[in-house]
Order: sequence, then structure tokens, then C-alpha cells
Amino acid sequence: MPAFPEEPIYAQLARIGKALASPVRLRLLDVLDQRERTVEELAQAAEIPLKNTSAQLQQLRAANLVTSRREGTHVHYRLADEGVSRFLGEFQAFADGRLADLREAVRARLGSLEGVTADELAARLSDPGTVVVDVRSAADYAAGHVPGAISVPAAELRDRLAGLPREAEIVAYCGGPYCVVSSEAVRLLREHGFDARPLDGGYLAWRRGEKPLER
Repeated sequence: MPAFPEEPIYAQLARIGKALASPVRLRLLDVLDQRERTVEELAQAAEIPLKNTSAQLQQLRAANLVTSRREGTHVHYRLADEGVSRFLGEFQAFADGRLADLREAVRARLGSLEGVTADELAARLSDPGTVVVDVRSAADYAAGHVPGAISVPAAELRDRLAGLPREAEIVAYCGGPYCVVSSEAVRLLREHGFDARPLDGGYLAWRRGEKPLER
């Protein structure tokens, strides 16, 4: 017998909470929010062992947060729909407002660089004094990027500094809200005399804000 009449209803709601109650699954959702990936690609991008990735994906699929398709011998995963993406953004923003420990953990990882918000960048896209640099992989860039952004994968940035304009402010972005790559890119750019700032929240902040994308 249920402990109270509405228990079966709340038990269903708790399925979503259970699916989110894992740092690994939250990480996988953020990575999948950037683009569809095979299980192998997802494990590599999230830096999680392949066997564990597969097991966690099954739990996310059971809660209807992700979906999959098979192509040959590979299984491709993606978020179930845009509603999941919006929910993740709202969930992270809510947690950031409630948890001082979360804010401190983010500062410890990303540092205290002053960034540019997605709204600020959107208003500056037509400004020739702003150059947007996407430091994600070429595959991520091809799947969708900020309009007009230049693809300079982080591993290539040092070798391509000479091709970047020194008279403009460079806004660099990587994947998600906790991705450190763009902060590292900005520090490298500043060390070499560039005026540079990161995009707050990275590509996901741009996409979740329903800003335009190029492919």
C-alpha cells in the first residue's frame, strides 16, 4: 500500500531526480547537449570509461532524457528534445543561485576572468571590433557554432596566434558552462598581448539562450 495517496505520482517525479543524482550523468547530458555522439565519442569527450558511459546512458534513457539510434555497429545518442536542454540550463542556474559551494567550485575550476554574456555577444556580432573564436574540436564546430566564429581548436591556438587580429577584442568559447578550455585560451591570448575574454557559459549558454547558430 502507498504511504500516502499521491505516492505513485511522486514516485514518477522522483525518476527524473534519480536520473540527475549523479555527477557522471549530469556531465554526459551537458556533452550530449552540444551534439549527437556515439557511445565511444561520448566516453572520450566526457573523459569517462566506456563501460560506465554505457551503463549511465541506460539510466538516462529510462528517464526519457536521451534517445538513441543505431547506424551500422554504432549507437548514437542525443538529448530527447530541446525541453531537456532548457531544463538543464534552468537547473544549473537554480543550483548556482542556491549553492555557494557550487559557485566556489566553478571559480576554482574556471578562475575569475571577466567574461562576456551570450546577450552581450549577440549584440556585438556585427561589430568588426569583436572576433569570436571557437576553441572546440572541428567536429563540434561543424555541428553548430556562433555565427561568424573562427574555428581554432585549442591544441592549434598557439601555432595560429599570428593569424588573429590584434586590433579587435577576441571572445573565445568552448563547450559547456564548466569547460576550462576557453579560460586557458584567453590566458594564452593575453600572455601574447591580445585583448581577450571568455564567453560565459560557453557554447551551451549561447544555444540554450536560443541564439542563432551556423553550421
